[in-house]
Amino acid sequence: MFETFLDFLMPFSGAMLGAVSQGVLWGIMALGVYITFKILDFADMTVDGSFALGGCICALFVMRGMNPLLAVLAATAAGSIAGLITGFLATKFKIPGILAGILVQLALYSINLHILGGPNQSLGRAPCTIMDWISRTFKLAEAFPFSASSVSSFITGIIFTAAVIAILYWFFGTEIGSAIRSTGDNAAMSRAQGINTDSMQILALMIANALVAMSGSLVMQQQRFGDVSMGIGAIVIGLASIIIGEVIFGKRFGFWWSLLAVIFGSVIYRLIIALVLQLGMKSQDLKLLSAVVLAVALAVPVIKQKAVRYRKNFAEENNA
Repeated sequence: MFETFLDFLMPFSGAMLGAVSQGVLWGIMALGVYITFKILDFADMTVDGSFALGGCICALFVMRGMNPLLAVLAATAAGSIAGLITGFLATKFKIPGILAGILVQLALYSINLHILGGPNQSLGRAPCTIMDWISRTFKLAEAFPFSASSVSSFITGIIFTAAVIAILYWFFGTEIGSAIRSTGDNAAMSRAQGINTDSMQILALMIANALVAMSGSLVMQQQRFGDVSMGIGAIVIGLASIIIGEVIFGKRFGFWWSLLAVIFGSVIYRLIIALVLQLGMKSQDLKLLSAVVLAVALAVPVIKQKAVRYRKNFAEENNA
């Protein structure tokens, strides 16, 4: 009986571990979305394109024998250039931010096709990825014979996520980082204080899309497959991660906690997806599920406010 239960549970535990590792890697992308949507208050639609850009560039360089870590750095730099172009269009040519992002996103689709030389590229038996190196270094195949790839992806995600959060926490405490936050809060007041808000917007978009591309390169190495369409829906995933993190974990301990909550939100989102798939939902319905999860996450704060208001009015009526 117990062995039967374990056999039933094994696919779920493996899927959950894989979902956690994916959630951490995708969480870096969600941090990039957090910078634009929450800190800068800029609706950046470049994300879908810059995520795929990071994956495609990383796939190209790894296939050509480049060190996988250097390939991630190259992908990150390419993502910052995508953010630079979006920021330039929005600030210098006064194109609405959401439209500027869409234009760059569309352009990146064709660029990614040229980078890969086609719609997709499998690494196959190509030189090792970061996950392969970690797996060999710590002999994960011996310790975790059935989930070594998920464990190595999780370790990789933890290392990169910890480094990114530490750097972001330090950076947004500096004068330039504070200027970016001020620009997002009140651009007119920031200009009155002598802050070049155009430069701050461009810099924030560069940092955000650099993180998105970094996430795309790591996800590509995890799945060993680069695809020009791998970023479709990334903006929805990023927003869902942010909202889920805020709803569940809130803003309790300062800026570092808000950043960490985004990662937790990404992991929870991936766990929800994995659980639903294990219960029999078809993969073709994932986009629909993502939209429903995001809609519910966005509705929860409003429902909470209405519930508090209702309880307050009810208490006042009873005390009257």
